[in-house]
Amino acid sequence: MPDSRVIDDSDIWIVVPAYNESQRISKTLAALCRAFPNVAVVDDGSADDTATVAARSPVWVLRHLINSGQGAALQTGIDFALRKGARIIVTFDADGQHDANDVVRLVEPIVAGEADVALGSRFLGKTVDMPWTRRVLLKGAVWFTRFFSQIAVTDTHNGFRALSRKAAETIRITQNRMAHASEILDQIREFQLRYCEVPVTIRYNVATLEKGQSNSAAVKIAAQFLLGRLVR
Repeated sequence: MPDSRVIDDSDIWIVVPAYNESQRISKTLAALCRAFPNVAVVDDGSADDTATVAARSPVWVLRHLINSGQGAALQTGIDFALRKGARIIVTFDADGQHDANDVVRLVEPIVAGEADVALGSRFLGKTVDMPWTRRVLLKGAVWFTRFFSQIAVTDTHNGFRALSRKAAETIRITQNRMAHASEILDQIREFQLRYCEVPVTIRYNVATLEKGQSNSAAVKIAAQFLLGRLVR
């Protein structure tokens, strides 16, 4: 059996869920494709030409016929990457908030055999142009997660994470929309997966903030997560 610590770029798959991101996805993919040969974009039923724009880059493009939610898009991408033999899967937002230069740092604990899941943390790392209202909202989500999921993290709703093959095969996302972020943490604890947090940079701008979660949406996400726990 090969040493799990001997991993090259071809063993790493980047999964990019995308919904109506035709204006931003080219720049995101250009940065990723410079370093990683295996990138899978999941177009989650976009109403614009996100899939067409993504297909101009050297990536795999998967499509949902209808908008099913980011959680569903991630699971589609993860399943595809596993079928292609991925040994590490990185989830990466399409809107340009994440920094492709952080990917190598994020996967290092998995390559070293120190963790099954590496979670990106903007609060251990750096935020650029982050409104104070968003900071308050995200800090509230952290305390919510610590209370209900009993997992000590500093950043809950960060779509930048890395999963070992073992973790990707173990975790199953059933929360199709944004509550999936808390569900993943729940399953890390439930299945006793080893995890760590890695400092990353998150950049905000007007367009990405408009697509982000409002206070009322955050309440809805919490309700969806708790309901999901009840029916599991």
